[in-house]
Amino acid sequence: MKFDVLKKSANTTARLGILETSHGSFQTPVFMPVGTQATVKTMTPDELKEIGAKIILSNTYHLYLRPGHELVKEAGGLHSFMNWDGSILTDSGGFQVFSLGKLREISEEGVTFRSHIDGSLHFIGPEISIEIQNALGADIIMAFDECIPYPANYDYVLKSVERTTRWAKRCQKAHNNIDSQTLFGIVQGGMYKDLRRKSAMDMVSLGFKGYAIGGLSVGEPKNVMYEVLDFTVPLLPDDKPRYLMGVGSPDDLFEGVTRGIDMFDCVLPTRIARNGTVFTKNGKLVVRNATYAKDFSPLDLDCDCYTCKNYTRAYIRHLINTNEILGIRLTTIHNLHFLINLMKQIRKAIKGDYLLQLKDEFYSNFGIYQEVNKK
Repeated sequence: MKFDVLKKSANTTARLGILETSHGSFQTPVFMPVGTQATVKTMTPDELKEIGAKIILSNTYHLYLRPGHELVKEAGGLHSFMNWDGSILTDSGGFQVFSLGKLREISEEGVTFRSHIDGSLHFIGPEISIEIQNALGADIIMAFDECIPYPANYDYVLKSVERTTRWAKRCQKAHNNIDSQTLFGIVQGGMYKDLRRKSAMDMVSLGFKGYAIGGLSVGEPKNVMYEVLDFTVPLLPDDKPRYLMGVGSPDDLFEGVTRGIDMFDCVLPTRIARNGTVFTKNGKLVVRNATYAKDFSPLDLDCDCYTCKNYTRAYIRHLINTNEILGIRLTTIHNLHFLINLMKQIRKAIKGDYLLQLKDEFYSNFGIYQEVNKK
């Protein structure tokens, strides 16, 4: 992997960059659609390319359980298995394992857990997480970490941060594909500034080629998340990509970018699409509502995605309310296009030094300007 900062914003800490992997290059800041189980729900690879996706995320935990990393490896790796020739990032499985709650037990070696599918007993530690990700063959892989819940007391977070650092060292030793896969470290520390500093310094000292900020968007208020970013991002190397994990609402993308974040992922656009909710320049629109039964306009008048160029709100509402698969395909295409196009606008604004103006205009139209600035 190669990463270069092309331009820094004049009025914020945002930066325009380019990241190159063995499966292509793309500009940052970038939003990565989530393909949890080796597919972005309802989307074909060609459709993802059509909306401008260059990199997608897949999930180590889920692919370990089904169909199994060895099978994916036998198929030639994730790229071949899912017929995607762009870049892929796999997470470590840490977030999914720790979100199991009572179904898992943490030790120094790793995590013993029961499958959410059939209750079978499994174990994933740093070495196994890296073994799985090496077999999957993603371009960017993540160190195994403990995703700290919110809220959590100081002593617990301290012990967790120290363990995550020890696990990161073990991940580096276990990583076999250093020529074809880039390993990122993950900064934890909860909402405690001194522990975020400790985790960031520990990870930077290990010399990773990229750094993720984990343990955010786990239930904390948005203003708390932004405060943690304000403090944490400056602790990370300026010449390495910075990845904010699991964050992807339009306002969070703007707030992350202005604080120097380069990479984002989130299930939000595909999840709300399946419930008949879409992003528009004027805010969220619940197209399944009765008010759109005779609305023959597109989802968003200013959108040029496939959905908006070809279908009306009335038709999509009909599809959603009759549980037709095409309905959620069309809302998914639109939502992913919306965020990927938003990132394109953001990159253009960084280059032209009008990012804050774009942010103000977007917030005002979207209906979140006052909400965000009150926090």
